Amino acid sequence: MCLILVAWHAHSEFPLVVAANRDEFHVRATAPAAFWEDHPQVLAGRDLAGGGTWLGITRAGRFAALTNFRDPANHQPYAPSRGRLVADFLCGEADIDAYLDTLAPDDYNGFNLLLGDGRRLVAFSNVTHERHELAPGLYGLSNALLDTPWPKVGAGKTALEAALAHLPDEHRLWALLRDDRTHPDHTLPATGVPLEWERLLSAAFIRGTDYGTRSSTVLTVSAGGVVTFDEQSWLPGGVKGERRRYRYAMISTTV
Repeated sequence: MCLILVAWHAHSEFPLVVAANRDEFHVRATAPAAFWEDHPQVLAGRDLAGGGTWLGITRAGRFAALTNFRDPANHQPYAPSRGRLVADFLCGEADIDAYLDTLAPDDYNGFNLLLGDGRRLVAFSNVTHERHELAPGLYGLSNALLDTPWPKVGAGKTALEAALAHLPDEHRLWALLRDDRTHPDHTLPATGVPLEWERLLSAAFIRGTDYGTRSSTVLTVSAGGVVTFDEQSWLPGGVKGERRRYRYAMISTTV
């Protein structure tokens, strides 16, 4: 997942709104969003190579999402899959702090993790080892720390704020996830990848043939506890693939 935009208690009718793009190599085997057969309470896509996931929610409103922290100089090729961090939280019952206490974060390559239980939303990164309990507001997360002002994060948060005014119409949320504009070189971060990659990755929606946006997700939780989860899959070059759409009432409406 390379862009996650979150509105947390920033809308009177929708306490949680998430618009996210997952970017990955197209050859990496992936299952689309579904309720998992081995954990029927979990709704998420699945990384068939690593066994985890990048974003999901449970029938009770337990939420988790993850991005990689881009730092090729410190990449550990044999580190465990970071997607397990999301999957383990969704499949478990420990509260947020207890779950984070069980982690061995330095075993993994750099990551940013968002964890929610309906009452709280917490951000954690193994780069800083800091936990941040998020206050009501808008947040953006790409492949640096939360709210690092990368161009697509800033543009995405601005577009998210405008889109909230039109809910429950989600068209503007989908439009911001399809923003394939790249940004000027002087605004790009220097993360250790070649400049041509920084340019490619600066877009919210990446149309690469080998690497690109694999799926877009719009997730909302209403004040009444109704979850909407829509996932659009993308093929190489940004060609539209399968669409998955889920609606259900949470078991516990604690948001």
